[in-house]
Amino acid sequence: MQVIELSISLLVIVNILAWLVIHVVLSYICLRLPDSFYESKKSTIKLRKWEFALYKTARVRKWKTILPDGGGVFRGGFRKKELKRLSSLYLSKFILETRRAEVTHWILIPPAVLFFLWNPPIIGWIMIGYALLVNIPFIMIQRYNRYRFKPLLKKQMKRDQFRGTTNESF
Repeated sequence: MQVIELSISLLVIVNILAWLVIHVVLSYICLRLPDSFYESKKSTIKLRKWEFALYKTARVRKWKTILPDGGGVFRGGFRKKELKRLSSLYLSKFILETRRAEVTHWILIPPAVLFFLWNPPIIGWIMIGYALLVNIPFIMIQRYNRYRFKPLLKKQMKRDQFRGTTNESF
């Protein structure tokens, strides 16, 4: 229910600024949460084989490279655009960061309902559509990559164990 009425030009500015603030603040908070939060079962939604098949059908591998990687926006972020090494430590961190990115994108969707406060209902629904359209592809990419990299991590850990080596830092 629209509580505040604004002119069209002011509405556009407020909507853009609101999304900017929502994205920046929530992304920063998710970045600053400790790794242990993302290692817990609470932050993991198990990926099913049918879901991976869906991602293959949607050709995630083909279009995932054209979307931006926000991992470098803040200091301390982790870029996931490409795999840089094959060490167990690096792969473990990469998988953890896919969880962080997935949680971040899930958290960015619900604030869309706030837009009903100052927008007409049709624009509120468009903002919900925007939130889904902008975040679901990134969620798909994180889940797709995690599904692909978990077996790779297991293989690398076996190699490391066989060699009796410890991993270098990532």
